[in-house]
Amino acid sequence: MGDSEQSAGAAQPFIQFEHVYKSFDDLPVLVDVSFEVRRGEMVVVLGRSGVGKSVTLKHILGFLKPDSGKVFVEGAEVTQMTEEQLADVRRRVTMVFQSGALFDSLTVGENVAYPLRERAEHGEAMNEDAIQARVTELLEQVDLGDFRDRMPSDLSTGLKRAVAIARALAAKPEAILYDEPTTMVDPLMAQTVGDLILKLKHQTGLTSIVVTHDMKLARKLADRVVFLVEGRVSFFGPMSELDESQESVIQDFIRLDEVSFLENS
Repeated sequence: MGDSEQSAGAAQPFIQFEHVYKSFDDLPVLVDVSFEVRRGEMVVVLGRSGVGKSVTLKHILGFLKPDSGKVFVEGAEVTQMTEEQLADVRRRVTMVFQSGALFDSLTVGENVAYPLRERAEHGEAMNEDAIQARVTELLEQVDLGDFRDRMPSDLSTGLKRAVAIARALAAKPEAILYDEPTTMVDPLMAQTVGDLILKLKHQTGLTSIVVTHDMKLARKLADRVVFLVEGRVSFFGPMSELDESQESVIQDFIRLDEVSFLENS
């Protein structure tokens, strides 16, 4: 491969939205949404509840299709893929759901091992010793080495999120999507989850999208920010420039977050 081909590949966004529109029952949820995520970058999709943040993630994995517009993963148009092609995307791009989506009947260790066993079904066989060693490594990575034999029902919401992150990493993805990782956890656990995601960002260098309405989390994690207002991209750029935005909705959002921070201090 020549230098020009290599630089073109490096410049190509890993994830890209082009003029995406999506409505449910004639209610617009995404309106002309365009942004891209570079390989190795962490983009935070920020905004109030109900503005279409989580809907963007579902488009990336093909769980939803836009009414118009295009979504690409590594240059391939997701909106035109077959189910078999989408399954391949979902192996390469994993999602940490808000609920954690753990298997209640499996221990923490078994939950993390699950994608490793799935990979074996797709011809990437690992023997049992290798699977257990990888589970140990992943649980240590998310600071849950002592929780291997616990059941999900024994864990707090925040700890379930950490297990879900370990399970997502087990699939050896190229990108990871976080859906509201600090929602419904106390402020201390929210800080812990944010610190964990930041640590993994530096350790793995994975392409990442974090959907949140948590401004403190966004400041901690974002290389760039997509700010959605009523389904539209009101801002896309570095966090430092978000603070300078003249959009009244954005300034109100920042001020409300500052007030909340002072009240909880």
